Amino acid sequence: MLNEFKSFIARGNVMDMAVGIIIGAAFTAIVKSMVDDLINPIIGLFMGGIDFTNNFWVLSGENTYTSLEAAREAGAAVFAYGAFFMAVINFLIIAFVVFQLVRNVNRIKDRMEQQEEAPADETPKGPTELDVLLEIRDSLNNKA
Repeated sequence: MLNEFKSFIARGNVMDMAVGIIIGAAFTAIVKSMVDDLINPIIGLFMGGIDFTNNFWVLSGENTYTSLEAAREAGAAVFAYGAFFMAVINFLIIAFVVFQLVRNVNRIKDRMEQQEEAPADETPKGPTELDVLLEIRDSLNNKA
């Protein structure tokens, strides 16, 4: 069983997947920062300074909390629609960027496959050595 596991891990697909997961986690942190630090303020500017991450409704009791964190720390049941909205925006941005990456990688693969499939022009530009020798033979036969 240990040998099977070693051969499984040694396959290229498993290693590629591991690298993809690590890069994906780092990429998610970058996109989250982009959304939190760049996109949210712009959206908030157009929406009158609203920060969506603090939009919530308290489902149990009165809404006396100043922020979503304060409500969660107090143990109140909250409907955090702003945090959900920001999660949807994060997802859409990540999905779009991944789509662009996959699209560009597929284009590069297609170009490389087309170059590999293109038949090499093996016909010589001038007469071959055989053609020259046959011509010499024919000219010698005509003189005799």
